[in-house]
Amino acid sequence: MKGVRRFGKKGKLSPRYIDPYRISKRIGNVAYELELPQKLAAVHLVFHISMLKNCMGDPSFFIPTEDIGINDSLSYDEIPVQILDRQVRKLRTKEVASVKILCRNQFVDKAIWEDQEDMKKRYPHLFEPGEIPDQGTNSLLSTL
Repeated sequence: MKGVRRFGKKGKLSPRYIDPYRISKRIGNVAYELELPQKLAAVHLVFHISMLKNCMGDPSFFIPTEDIGINDSLSYDEIPVQILDRQVRKLRTKEVASVKILCRNQFVDKAIWEDQEDMKKRYPHLFEPGEIPDQGTNSLLSTL
């Protein structure tokens, strides 16, 4: 759209919404003025209601961007913290060992499966003795 300021990437991959901000006052029936931080000083403070999204969440779920370490490209590096599970997938000609990795700033249900050999090369500290639970046990999940 012409005349719309994008945050981060251009086009389809640009984020539709950014952090939640307080409404300082209502202007007319369909416009609101927001309390924006200094880093967004170039953005106009008044927004049409169609550009806003209601945010009634618990503030403890919001993670400040300073804690995550967001790059200039509005991305961050996933840092694996723990191995939750492992499995061996059988393909036609070979077997592939995978591990379920829990990354920092993620919940347990968002853990992802990664190749075990690749993870051993990149993060050998995760594979120290006593760090990997037995295959198929979910006892670690109940402690988190």
